[in-house]
Amino acid sequence: MNPLSPPVALPGVYAPQDDTELLVHALGQEPLAPRARVLDVGTGTGAVALAAARRGARVTAVDISWRAVINAKVNAVLAGLSLRVVRGNLLGPVSGRSFDLILSNPPYVPGPEPEPGDGGTGRAAAGRGAARAWDAGWDGRLALDRICRDAPALLAPGGVLLLVQSTLSDAERTLAQVRAAGLWAGVVDRRYVAFGPVLRSRSTWLRDRGLLGDEGDDEKEELVVIRAERPC
Repeated sequence: MNPLSPPVALPGVYAPQDDTELLVHALGQEPLAPRARVLDVGTGTGAVALAAARRGARVTAVDISWRAVINAKVNAVLAGLSLRVVRGNLLGPVSGRSFDLILSNPPYVPGPEPEPGDGGTGRAAAGRGAARAWDAGWDGRLALDRICRDAPALLAPGGVLLLVQSTLSDAERTLAQVRAAGLWAGVVDRRYVAFGPVLRSRSTWLRDRGLLGDEGDDEKEELVVIRAERPC
């Protein structure tokens, strides 16, 4: 495989899409010292992690899916790049470590789980199989809230968190949470993309929740990249 060619995506592993491209572009705008310590949370095929490794970073990639772990390792070998890939749930496997840059394209798609407060389990694990790569509970924040809670403590002074998500899962809440943890934060990139099959199948539910306009409007979601920096 040419080092600059798209990574191989095994069946059941989230293939790089617009959100991946947006995060890789934001990574490209970030100054990265030689041998910088980089963490990619929810690596999937390893596309984002490999983009950091190409710049000489020491990269650790994490995914809860064994298939994704194998996929990322295969792509690293094919690209001739060094990548440490571990299986685990979000930041749990790297607790106590320190990173100069944390990257994440986590699950963020809201789904019709029981609503919290209605006696349901809307904050329980939402996805199974490949759906774990996108399903994130009733409000789309099952992974986002945990990353906002745990990532700041893993950033070295001057370290940066780059995270991509949909505005359907409340980007303002992400900004408020990381700012409350003492980080400087803002949106550094955004893009409107047409709904894929998952969001199209949920458009009525999203409209009923007031997250979409009237039927007949263009069905597009806004993706944003949030950059949060720990002061030196």
